[in-house]
Amino acid sequence: MRILFIGDIVGRPGRTILYERLKDFKKQNDIQVAIANVENLSSGFGITEKNLKSIFESGVDYCTSGNHVWDNREVFQFIEEEKRLLRPANYPDTCPGRGSAVYSIQNSVKIGIMNLSGRTFMPPLDNPFPLADKLIEEIKPHAAIIILDFHCEATSEKVAMGYYLDGRITAVLGTHTHIQTADERILPAGTAFISDVGMTGGQDSILGVEKEAVLSRFTTLMPSRLTPAWGDIRMSYVILEADETTGLAKSIQRGQLKRDL
Repeated sequence: MRILFIGDIVGRPGRTILYERLKDFKKQNDIQVAIANVENLSSGFGITEKNLKSIFESGVDYCTSGNHVWDNREVFQFIEEEKRLLRPANYPDTCPGRGSAVYSIQNSVKIGIMNLSGRTFMPPLDNPFPLADKLIEEIKPHAAIIILDFHCEATSEKVAMGYYLDGRITAVLGTHTHIQTADERILPAGTAFISDVGMTGGQDSILGVEKEAVLSRFTTLMPSRLTPAWGDIRMSYVILEADETTGLAKSIQRGQLKRDL
């Protein structure tokens, strides 16, 4: 199975490149399933139902998120019913939504997707390591292929999770920092890994938002409104090839797709 994972989509610029280019990109690369992190989908903060629907219409099949999932309160109106959207599993059980799921793909193949948040320089949620064990135990009887979106600040925590789960799932894919890393590889026991897939949006920016507002915050220490940037729009991604029998990764390829046709 060939799986596309799209890095954090930032606002309208990120949504635009998916609308314009994703379907053709999937055909050209023989993609069977597309997953995207959408925590910054709406104006760079949170998720609205309208924008999430547009992402599905663009060709994304399933969505993960992170610590910004609750930024737009509209999400509380639909996250419980929208089975294709995940939030980090290590939020309390009292939070709406779900942190993992098994989905049926073409030819009756199933894929498990897990969403976890790191804890280093992040909100103090439940420990993701033993929780990953629990989620894998629940998913394995139903799906050999398992993808983890590990939404995390510290590269050390991401690498640790990669080795912790090596040989037990298909891929550990880092999100959150918006900076694509160059360390994609297959770990010794067969799990694909990258510290951060990167972001989908304006690259001529500071983490996807207009530079001037961020520079003002750093130089004046005063608040300023953050707006998604339109310069040099790209989709950051990895393409995985997974063995449908063993669930292990055959390859991982990172890349960036420019908006310019």
